[in-house]
Amino acid sequence: MKLILNEEEQFLRDTAKNFAEERSPITHFRSLRDNNDPILWDKDLWSEMSKLGWPGIMIPEKYGGSNFGISGICVVLQECAKTLTPSPLFATGVLGAFSIKTYGTDEQKEKYLPSIASGDLTVSLAIDESSHHNPYETELSAKKNNNNYLLSGKKVFVIDGASSDLLIVLARTSGNKGDSTGLTLFLIDSNQAGIDKVKLDMADSRNYANINFENVDVPSDNILGDPEAGGEAIDNILDIGRIAISAEMLGNSEAAFETTLDYLKQRKQFGVLIGSFQALQHRAAEMFCEIELTKSSVMAAMRAADEGSNELQRLSSLAKTVAGETLHLVSNEAIQMHGGIGVTDEYDVGFFLKRARVAEQIFGSSKFHTERYANLSGF
Repeated sequence: MKLILNEEEQFLRDTAKNFAEERSPITHFRSLRDNNDPILWDKDLWSEMSKLGWPGIMIPEKYGGSNFGISGICVVLQECAKTLTPSPLFATGVLGAFSIKTYGTDEQKEKYLPSIASGDLTVSLAIDESSHHNPYETELSAKKNNNNYLLSGKKVFVIDGASSDLLIVLARTSGNKGDSTGLTLFLIDSNQAGIDKVKLDMADSRNYANINFENVDVPSDNILGDPEAGGEAIDNILDIGRIAISAEMLGNSEAAFETTLDYLKQRKQFGVLIGSFQALQHRAAEMFCEIELTKSSVMAAMRAADEGSNELQRLSSLAKTVAGETLHLVSNEAIQMHGGIGVTDEYDVGFFLKRARVAEQIFGSSKFHTERYANLSGF
């Protein structure tokens, strides 16, 4: 397992870096927030990203993608995270593309994957039903009704749920809350009758929604994967998602760290640069070491995913744990080292703290994944 980028991945990273810096600097994110944009991402910018082929990175070539794998999408997410670029890339290009590519029928792949690759279709994954992440706690019911299913229940904190065209919904077709069995995934048009989307106002100013389902009529042809096998499928989907969000969190950490270093080199106190204070140098050195450790953890998880390693689950949880702890540390230290101005809105560094607090909870906190890693390791 090589923990370095190959030539193609380096080229993709450089392209993403240039795009993020030139087309979506932090001022772009700030303008979307200040203008109360209804979807909190720019459709024109998404169109440009789609023309670069980013939504199709994980999609096979026969469906219009490049089949570059999780490593390819991760380097893009990492670079876009440095400028806090808001887009449906994570929910659509990672969760949606991987779910349908892996578990969809030939008809479902033909129907959805080309539209995802072109950027014409956005997707959301609706799994959790409380603030505590645990897909097995699903209670949203899918009751058989002739050849169809009637779905009733709720999903919370759905990423890009306020704007997505297609929902991938985890529902319970049998068993009880907490069971890993009896779960089934469904593909549902987000504008279908009986669906009520409630947009959430989150600290990081991104697109989230709580979604209520009331007797939503879904054909059995819209089942994703095998009926009753949704528990196993969602575990695999989430592991891919955790690796991708860890790459984004790594990019957040890198940018917050660089912003802080620049400030240490400019800010003077008692007539000298504060970067000359040994205590602050030690704290900066700790952040640097943690970021380097995170790079290795995320890279190992990326490679495990692309190589089909048996260590995927463990390395996915490891990456999410380390990325979460590092981003928590770096975002806190960035605010502390900026002093009082760090919490003012006019300084960009505060955005990284807000993004950190939300991203840390996506698909399980560091505490959740520390326990999961221990269980997978036999402790």
